[in-house]
Amino acid sequence: MAEHIIQPLLHVTIPYCICIAVARLGLLDGVFTELGLEYYAEKTVSWLPQFLTMPFNSSINLGYIILGVYWLSRENTTAAGKEKPELLYLKNVFAWMALAYGPVQWIRIVTQTHRYAVLDQWFTLPIFAWVVVWCQYICKGWSTMYTVKTEAVSILSYLFTLFHSQGFEVALGFHILLVITKGIYVQHRYGDTSSMNYFILAVLSCIGFVVLKLLDHWLAQSVIFQRMTGHFWSKVCDLLQFHYTFRFLMYLSNAKRVKK
Repeated sequence: MAEHIIQPLLHVTIPYCICIAVARLGLLDGVFTELGLEYYAEKTVSWLPQFLTMPFNSSINLGYIILGVYWLSRENTTAAGKEKPELLYLKNVFAWMALAYGPVQWIRIVTQTHRYAVLDQWFTLPIFAWVVVWCQYICKGWSTMYTVKTEAVSILSYLFTLFHSQGFEVALGFHILLVITKGIYVQHRYGDTSSMNYFILAVLSCIGFVVLKLLDHWLAQSVIFQRMTGHFWSKVCDLLQFHYTFRFLMYLSNAKRVKK
């Protein structure tokens, strides 16, 4: 059981450590990032400790940790054991990615430093790329070469930010489009009504994640969005996007095996 936890952890830790080293060396200091509490509609609470300076936008990051732990602990009779170790590996890598993302985003909010803002953006891309890897597994089985290439290209795509101030948005948009395209393909080929429901919920959550974040300050004109702001609800949508993507991919992976 330990290797099913440790090996996926190493898979996530090693490339993330490389990203951290690159950021710490200042190689991406020329990248544009949004820094300053003015970019958030939520007002700070002065009497709270610094790590909760914006209580809702800060504490929501616990959700990523809880989500990661939940999916790491999930036992699946068709995924566990020697029969399908690749599926268990895919699930646990995705869970570790969720778990690791929460603290990085939290530190960015607390410190408002450029290098943590870079890491917050950068770590988003391989998370989306892992969904592409998982979809490929459902279609054609496990391929180490495909996995390495996909993750490497995803990580390197962040370098677009060195050439244009909107480079991250371009890279992220491409990742989202590729994930939805792959999702439609595997749903069409292997899916049923249940998987379609998971897919629709994941896509709607993704749309909510993007739109609510963009409308953060506009929504704050309304009283109901002045504490639990658009940015906060965008993170709620992001958590739901993670969860329903897990559901969609696990369901299709297991359904395909049952059909065989």
